[in-house]
Amino acid sequence: MYYKFSSFTQKLTGAWASDAYSPQGLRPVVSTEAPPIIFATPTKLSSNSTAYDYAGKNKVPELQMFFQKSDGVPIHLKRGLPDQMLYRTTMALTVGGTIYCLIALYMASQPRNK
Repeated sequence: MYYKFSSFTQKLTGAWASDAYSPQGLRPVVSTEAPPIIFATPTKLSSNSTAYDYAGKNKVPELQMFFQKSDGVPIHLKRGLPDQMLYRTTMALTVGGTIYCLIALYMASQPRNK
């Protein structure tokens, strides 16, 4: 036996197989047309090069040479002062946070005097 939802009685009612497999409110056939492309923008190639106009200069090979140079400086400090400031700030916050946590644990472990 097949069932379908009756909009009149708001209950399930008996139905034929054809009614049960194509319920009300649903379209049985899906459109076969392709949807329109929303972000379709033509790309413009330069005439003498295969790169796009907006790509700019590729800096990756230069940065690879810079970071692979063996000058004894750790990789996270290669760019000079900004990297040193970021590293030192991170270390100071880490040490400060550790000290704060230890003080909080010490204070929490001591009973309160009344």
